[in-house]
Amino acid sequence: MNINEKLSQEFGIRLNFVDQTVALIDEGNTIPFIARYRKEVTGGLTDIVLRDLEERLTYLRGLETRKAEVLKSIEEQGKLTEELKADIMSAEILQRVEDLYKPFKQKKATRASKAREKGLAPLAEIIWAQAETEGDLVAKASAYIDEEKGVKTAADALAGACDIIAERISDDPELTELIRNKTREEGSIVSEAADPEEKTVYDMYYEYAEAVSKIPNHRVLAVNRGEKEKKLKVKVKADVERMHAAIADRVITNSGSIYAEKLAETIADAYKRLMAPSVERELRNELTERAEKEAVKVFAKNTENLLMVPPVKNARVLSIDPGYRTGCKVAALSNTGKLLAYATIYPTEPKNDIAGSEKIITKLIDKFKLNTVVIGNGTGSRETEKFIADYIAKTGRDLKYTIVSEAGASVYSASKLASEEYPDLDVTTRGAMSIGRRLQDPLAELVKISPKHIGVGQYQHDINQGLLDTALTNVVEDCVNRVGVDLNTASPSLLAYISGINSSIAKNIVAYREANGVFTDRKQLMKVPKLGEKTYKQCAGFMRISEGDNPLDATAVHPESYAVTDAMLSKLGISKDQIAAGGAGDIEERICQVYPIESKRKPEKKKAVPANGFAALAVLLEDDEFTGKNKKGQKQKKTQNLKLSIQKMADDMGIGVMTLSDIVEEIKKPARDPREGMPPVVFRQDVLSFDDLKPDMELTGTVRNVVDFGAFVDIGVKTDGLVHVSQLSSKFIKHPMDAVSVGDTVKVKVLEVDRERHKISLTMKF
Repeated sequence: MNINEKLSQEFGIRLNFVDQTVALIDEGNTIPFIARYRKEVTGGLTDIVLRDLEERLTYLRGLETRKAEVLKSIEEQGKLTEELKADIMSAEILQRVEDLYKPFKQKKATRASKAREKGLAPLAEIIWAQAETEGDLVAKASAYIDEEKGVKTAADALAGACDIIAERISDDPELTELIRNKTREEGSIVSEAADPEEKTVYDMYYEYAEAVSKIPNHRVLAVNRGEKEKKLKVKVKADVERMHAAIADRVITNSGSIYAEKLAETIADAYKRLMAPSVERELRNELTERAEKEAVKVFAKNTENLLMVPPVKNARVLSIDPGYRTGCKVAALSNTGKLLAYATIYPTEPKNDIAGSEKIITKLIDKFKLNTVVIGNGTGSRETEKFIADYIAKTGRDLKYTIVSEAGASVYSASKLASEEYPDLDVTTRGAMSIGRRLQDPLAELVKISPKHIGVGQYQHDINQGLLDTALTNVVEDCVNRVGVDLNTASPSLLAYISGINSSIAKNIVAYREANGVFTDRKQLMKVPKLGEKTYKQCAGFMRISEGDNPLDATAVHPESYAVTDAMLSKLGISKDQIAAGGAGDIEERICQVYPIESKRKPEKKKAVPANGFAALAVLLEDDEFTGKNKKGQKQKKTQNLKLSIQKMADDMGIGVMTLSDIVEEIKKPARDPREGMPPVVFRQDVLSFDDLKPDMELTGTVRNVVDFGAFVDIGVKTDGLVHVSQLSSKFIKHPMDAVSVGDTVKVKVLEVDRERHKISLTMKF
């Protein structure tokens, strides 16, 4: 198999781009670097496509390696035929390779192997051949009685021979594939209660059955969890008679044979004892793998959306980690996240010290000119929110507040990393700081926490942890590199996700910064211990230095493109001072002026305006200039001309069009933050309680989590409401992610309030 050709076909990418991309991956280049700075080489593949291509490349290479191992093993046994070799070489999935290898795989002692040792293989061959239509079956078997080998009767001989045939049937790759496919298409997942009297969260699965081909991923994970917790018994069931008939159709070639009935019994035994359990394991694993991949995909997308929530600029934060008996921990943060002061207030049960709490926060707000309150959504959040809302109403202060998920804050605050960052602070103060900083810069703060702990997944603790860790690490890496980091302020946690940088080098960068002062030039990175030329090439473009020696260091322009960028600026008459001042917004106009595109279209003749008034009006109404219809056309033409001018400039300067286009975007708006286009944070100044909710009430909320069956929306009460997938849109959607993402601001209507179970049903269909 030519792997690159197969990748080209599967992904619809030209073969030369696949060849070049695979070469870049094999050279050790990171996906963020390839996606951002090797667009000409890859044909502009995105980081998402590159990740998928790399994953598929790894699978196909693993498949080829396994084929070689299997071929070698069978050849060493002296059983490799040209036909078998061709079958193995043409296999496109690992399962097929294993099916073909199964008859040759070294097994532990089985009933069949013991029967062969007793000399019953010839009898098995006679029965398998089904040549005889007359005679006595018992008499035929009696010839194989051998008391010394343990074959005492004809029945023993027949039983042993049938064991050999049963294993032969179960080892046959074509029969295995047939039964697997039929079970996949016709079988059902069936679950029942381990203890029908016990009330559990798995009640709906106590008498449950669903087609293997239709069961959704979240229900696969649900029954798996119930089975793991010993609350459910789960089986794959199929129509046994239909399975027997399917096998018999291929095995019994002579229904008039004296062996036909015995073969039918053997088929039943082979299916029940060998094939059904094996196929059940395989299909359960297949369903679980599919469900896990989808869960990881959902988790990764939710994590990406959460990490890409835009930072709230100029927020001087009063951050509150709510609590009851031990009080609410309060941290005052500057607009850069610096800790200014901290305290503890007791506005909730059991103390209810409202006056004392108001006095403390008033002092902090006045002293540090705080303008935003951030409240964690944990224990005591509802009461703390009411305290803040009442305080704003009572004082009339220009304050706004928002609720932030504190998932993982306690994990971070008690971590080794937090201890290293703030050795003099207790864990509760660190937690309050983390909550506030999640508003100021979610990405910078959340990278300090394992993505598994940030609360946007589905069954994250039940799925393959290696698969989950890899996917989430890739997501965080892509987000961090998409945004870039400030080299002079970034923490080791943030730096460690930059292309080419590991945790050791990240710590070395911070140590160098502390010892030598701020970086003023990207080239200084080469002086950092263990950061060599190869690493510098991978990471430099993602590092930003504001107010450095070279304004280009504050942009995403890679140092390898500095020379061509300088030449471009010279041709366009743009100084670097303009970049430092906020960018050359008119750069596109200058490109079109310096590299004009001559129109090849002939000027259209003006229509003669008839003297008759109605006729003249009719002509005017058809005239694009009169109706304004040509505005869209003019815009399209202008965009097309710009593309052609950039193409002309790229050819003139010997640089790729995509690379030049990226440079132009950076010069136009240096260090632009891709998070700016994401939905903004929803702030509140009043409070809504669960008891206030009524059907048909319309509210604005923030999507906190997206799962297979819907989306959870924060509407300002302690409990998030669920918008079921059927209520997300009036149009059919395959998955909730087709309609909403984590962080989206959405308008919802209350459908139902279940006060007993404290659940809220919402709709987005108005």
